[in-house]
Amino acid sequence: MRFLLILFIAMPIVEMWVLIQVGGIIGALPTIGLVLLTACIGLALLRVQGTNTLLSARQKLASNQVPARELADGLFFAIGGALLLTPGFVTDFIGFACLTPGIRTLIIQFFIKHLFQSGRVNVAGFQGQPSSFQKPPKDNVIDGEYTRKDDE
Repeated sequence: MRFLLILFIAMPIVEMWVLIQVGGIIGALPTIGLVLLTACIGLALLRVQGTNTLLSARQKLASNQVPARELADGLFFAIGGALLLTPGFVTDFIGFACLTPGIRTLIIQFFIKHLFQSGRVNVAGFQGQPSSFQKPPKDNVIDGEYTRKDDE
């Protein structure tokens, strides 16, 4: 949580510094144009990749497969799209990294590795069966069924 607070304070400062430096070199109007151009290119890329990912997810669902990769890609598309709409070159760079297939794959693998190793994420398969990469459940888990009776 502390990391996010530092990020929300430091990121705008870094963005302003970079924008001032670039504006000092190429001028204010070209800098604004460049920021708008990167946003437009990023949104066009987001539209194409998002459509392809959606079609791939539909195909997997139609063949009774879980579109896990497509869901992860969709999350990074949302993050990348938001960063590309944020004015600045640093956020555009990170946004393009979220949209670039090879880099996005590396980022997703990094997050998956660290989330599962930290024990913050437990994944259960269908029917409540633990998956192969889940830590074993503790002894205080009670398994049972219930029925809901509507109040009349």
